[in-house]
Amino acid sequence: MNDDRARALLSAERSRVQALLGATVDAGQEDRAAANESGEIADPAERLTAEEVDDAVAGSLRERLAAIDRAERRLDDGTFGYSIRSGLPIPDDRLEADPAAELTVGEAGQEA
Repeated sequence: MNDDRARALLSAERSRVQALLGATVDAGQEDRAAANESGEIADPAERLTAEEVDDAVAGSLRERLAAIDRAERRLDDGTFGYSIRSGLPIPDDRLEADPAAELTVGEAGQEA
């Protein structure tokens, strides 16, 4: 994969993840505001669960942004497109699907 294509994919992925993170943070703030409203509480556990889900999703999205940062550093270093474990090339179709991929499909499957 050429560098221009890789940068375009990473930029698009960053924009997508940042938009999702913004929406998730907003939803979390709304859930917290609703929890602080006075009134009848039908099921306080429901609000807590919603907050915890928002926090977990936001955490995952922040981890994804960190993976994109690492991929951009690999691109700058000239190691983008190669497994961080084995050094084997990561196929372009995998990078098209996940531009922040750090491992080959086989290596990623071994971790699961």
